[in-house]
Amino acid sequence: MTHQEQFSVATRGHGDMHDLTARVAEAVKASGVRTGTVTVFNVGSTAAIGTIEFEPGLERDLPAILDNLIPPSRGYGHEQAWHDGNGHSHLQATLLGPSLAVPIADGKLMLGTWQQIVHLECDVRGRQRTVVVTVVGD
Repeated sequence: MTHQEQFSVATRGHGDMHDLTARVAEAVKASGVRTGTVTVFNVGSTAAIGTIEFEPGLERDLPAILDNLIPPSRGYGHEQAWHDGNGHSHLQATLLGPSLAVPIADGKLMLGTWQQIVHLECDVRGRQRTVVVTVVGD
């Protein structure tokens, strides 16, 4: 059985993080799948999907460490071509990745106690993001 749905996430710009866990769990429940996998995918090249403990300290820490690894305002090739200020956004989002697969057992997400599914905006401006959730299993 396969079930797919999508929803929007309104972001405020670089570093804005959203907890998607409840929305993904709702999609799993609606699918009727008891054993399988759910894939969560961000449509677009300047935001990422991952897991983290969704709490204020890490909401600040993750974007900060990404800015240390891949800082804004450098002479990236993307900046030289497009002059849009988001070369680092593309690189940060690529490093983290646009999707996540989570196992499903007994109709529930197999996540740790302190593990939430998050969307991280890496772009320099707020956007209306589309997240696609695909549930596959029995």
